[in-house]
Amino acid sequence: MDNFPVERPRLRPLELKWLDDGGRSVLYMRDPSGIAPSVAIVPPFVAVLLGFCDGERDLAAIRAAFELRTGQPITLDQVRNVIQQLDEALFLDSPRFEAVKQQALEEYRSAAQRPPALVDRVYPGDPSELIAEFARYEAAAPADGQSRNGNLRGVISPHIDYQRGGPIYAATWRRAAVAVQEAELVIIFGTDHSGGLGKVTLTRQSYATPFGVLPTAVEVVDAVAEAIGPDDAFAEEIHHRKEHSIELVTVWLHWMRTGAPPSVVPILCGSFYAFTEGEADPETDERFARMLDALRSVTDGRRVLVVAAADLAHVGPAFGDPRPYREDDRSRLATKDEQLLGAICDGNAAEFFGQLRAERDARRICGLPPIYLTLRFLGDARGEVVGYDQCPADAQGGSLVSISGVVLE
Repeated sequence: MDNFPVERPRLRPLELKWLDDGGRSVLYMRDPSGIAPSVAIVPPFVAVLLGFCDGERDLAAIRAAFELRTGQPITLDQVRNVIQQLDEALFLDSPRFEAVKQQALEEYRSAAQRPPALVDRVYPGDPSELIAEFARYEAAAPADGQSRNGNLRGVISPHIDYQRGGPIYAATWRRAAVAVQEAELVIIFGTDHSGGLGKVTLTRQSYATPFGVLPTAVEVVDAVAEAIGPDDAFAEEIHHRKEHSIELVTVWLHWMRTGAPPSVVPILCGSFYAFTEGEADPETDERFARMLDALRSVTDGRRVLVVAAADLAHVGPAFGDPRPYREDDRSRLATKDEQLLGAICDGNAAEFFGQLRAERDARRICGLPPIYLTLRFLGDARGEVVGYDQCPADAQGGSLVSISGVVLE
């Protein structure tokens, strides 16, 4: 093990899910930040090995833990080979990964703007094609719902792909059209799928879309960064490069304001795991308080629209549940989601969070942080559910992502 580049390997935050491969289970691994360029499919024995890559064990300890857990022998060379491949794939927190990340960050910051990451994959890059696609979603959206008046201050929008969520996007943004046209500034809280515990992550880069560039309000970003500390505020800035949650909202927003786009403040929100699993309360978190105070102060007097780019539940085998969701499970999920949406429409951030903490976020509400911070920023708000859907998340239809659109006054 002399000179081995990763003495005590630690697995980075990754998207991990089990897939069926011709009757056998395999583990799918993907880096949501996009720094690791490729996905990996690994057999169960490697998945067991990954569980011991916690940064505390050296290779010998990983080998011993694996043999104790499985009862199967493994050589040190086999362990070393697996770790080496993980490091080469940039799945480990290692010097190799840090060097690649730093280079990517420098390239991101020096670019003219943040280019779309999902163009021609999730949506067409040609504006006319994209407009035609949005028109199809408009036609499929619930017929009810005219645009609300200018008193609207907040929007909960999905961040799922348009192919599954398009009608809910369309219904939501149609209802918010007047507020979108009148907004001077749009603050977007988006889920950071690879974000650290309790992180809020800023960027000075402007988001480009097929319709041009949405300018980032750098003066607002800098005020918030000063309030929470620049090192903390930009520590995970590279996540903006590939994270889809804010991007999918900015594209829809820009479509509605192509002539004179508003300034935008894109804020990625990391995991609330420490709050839902522990005794800490986000309401007493000083960093959140400083961020929200700074946002209110620097935007005072401006016409501000706040958007949470947020999906709801992620359930079923694709997300780690033991069995597929059946019709009765779907009904129970809808009921639980309805209760959660009730707290949102009441503008009650504490009740919204309290429901999820009580169940230890069993539904995996990936929009928890952006919705919570949106409600905290708005304060005394009242809302209306525009639409709700349960979208398939695997080929068998037993895994689901629930989504909703909400407008808040």
